[in-house]
Amino acid sequence: MLINKAYKFRLYPTKEQETLIAKTIGCSRFVFNRFLGQWNDTYQETGKGLTYSSCSAQLTQLKKEFVWLKEVDSIALQSSLKNLADSYTRFFKKQNKAPRFKSKKNQVQSYTTKETNSNIAIVDNKIKLPKLGYVRLAKSREVEGRILSATVRRNPSGKFFVSI
Repeated sequence: MLINKAYKFRLYPTKEQETLIAKTIGCSRFVFNRFLGQWNDTYQETGKGLTYSSCSAQLTQLKKEFVWLKEVDSIALQSSLKNLADSYTRFFKKQNKAPRFKSKKNQVQSYTTKETNSNIAIVDNKIKLPKLGYVRLAKSREVEGRILSATVRRNPSGKFFVSI
């Protein structure tokens, strides 16, 4: 039997890592909102939305247009596209309302990255994350099993957490 379990730990990033986390959150929001606008336009014109694969192909072109998108974790940008595609799939199945634009003023900001080629790992009291390197964390318990993904969150008081 397959069991998924989540662990949440407090992060203590350095100033440089905090800046990179903020950039990654902002870029993920930018990509989500940009493609949501395109998706809405296509839906109004044709009655059908785009697909994840077509948006993913456009993402590489977008990185050439906006060079600052290359500074952050590419998997986080792809995850925001995947979330958009999933939310539109649920909308077409009448399970949810249409997806809305993400706001910078939302209290909790986050981004998700997937585990590929051991790019996410816990070593002693640090976690290795893509582009960030090793970030200090308050390890309250041992992580059992393999890590599938990590979601980095910043709450309203400015504290950082990671859910794996």
